Amino acid sequence: MIDDGLKVLEKCRLCPRNCLVNRLDGKSGYCGAGSGFEIASISVHKGEEPVISGEKGICNVFFNHCNLQCIYCQNFQISRKDCRIKASSMSLEDIVKTIISILNGGVESLGFVSPSHMIPQMKIIIRAVHENGYFPYIVYNTNAYDSVEMLKDLEEWVDIYLPDFKYIDQDLSLKWSDAANYPEVAGMAVKEMYRQKGNTLLLNENDVAERGLVVRHLVLPGAVNNSKGVLRYLAEEITNRITLSLMSQYHPVQDVSEIKFLKRMLRYSEYQQVIEEMENLGFSKGWVQDHKSADFYKPDFNSESPFEYK
Repeated sequence: MIDDGLKVLEKCRLCPRNCLVNRLDGKSGYCGAGSGFEIASISVHKGEEPVISGEKGICNVFFNHCNLQCIYCQNFQISRKDCRIKASSMSLEDIVKTIISILNGGVESLGFVSPSHMIPQMKIIIRAVHENGYFPYIVYNTNAYDSVEMLKDLEEWVDIYLPDFKYIDQDLSLKWSDAANYPEVAGMAVKEMYRQKGNTLLLNENDVAERGLVVRHLVLPGAVNNSKGVLRYLAEEITNRITLSLMSQYHPVQDVSEIKFLKRMLRYSEYQQVIEEMENLGFSKGWVQDHKSADFYKPDFNSESPFEYK
C-alpha cells in the first residue's frame, strides 16, 4: 500500500526541475532518485554552525542524489545521479530507531540534507518520529534550488531553514551546477523562507536554534564577484538583518582537477574581499570561518560517521 504522502511522486514536480516522471513506477527524473527513502547516512554532525550543532551535534539524515549537480560538491559520493555509494535498504522502522538512538544521546535537532527531491519521504520520517514521542527541532538543509509551492507546504513542518545561496551569476550556475535559472529560483525560495521565519533566530536555553533562518554562502575560488552579488541581493532584496554564514571551506574534489579556478583552494585574499563586502553591506549577525577550515570539511560516506575528521 502506497503512503498517501508519496502520491505526489506519480508526476514529480517537487523541485524546480519539474520532471513530471512517475517515480512510483520506477522511473527517475533529473536527480536520479526513486520512491524509496534513498538514505546514504544517518549520523551525528558537529561541524554545522554553533546554533545548529549545539554541544551534542545534530542528527543529520543525508539523502542520496540531488536536484543540483554541482561539479565541486564535497558530498559527491552520495549526491551524483549515479551515486558512488548506494542508498541503504533501511525500513522506516530502522530509520526511526536510528534517529531516536541519536536523540536519546542529548541531540536536540534533526536535520535533512539535500531534501528538495525527497520532501514526501522526509515528512513520513518526521511524522513517525513524532508518533514515537520525540519532537526535535527540524532543520531543512538545502541548496536553495527549491519550489516556493513546496516550501509553503513545509511551513508547519520545518523549524529552521538552512539554505546555501550559491549563485547570483547565471553563467556560473549553469556551468558549475547545471541550473541556469538558479539565481531566480533561489532568490524566490529564500524570500519564502524569510516570509515564514523572519530575521530573528530564536535560541533555546542551550543556545540551540529552535526557529529561524540561517543563509549560507560558500565562497568559491575565482568567483569573488558572484559572492559579492549574492550578498548585495540578500541585503537589497530581503534584508541585511538575516543571520548569515559565510563559508571558506571549499576544497577541490577529483572531478574538478582540470577545471580553471575550481582546481585550486580559495585564496585568503578572495575570502577577505567578500568579508569586507559583507561588512560594508551592514550584515552583523552570523559567522565567518577560519580560512584554513577547508582542511576539516572532507566527509567520507564510506564511514559510519562521515564527519569524524582524523
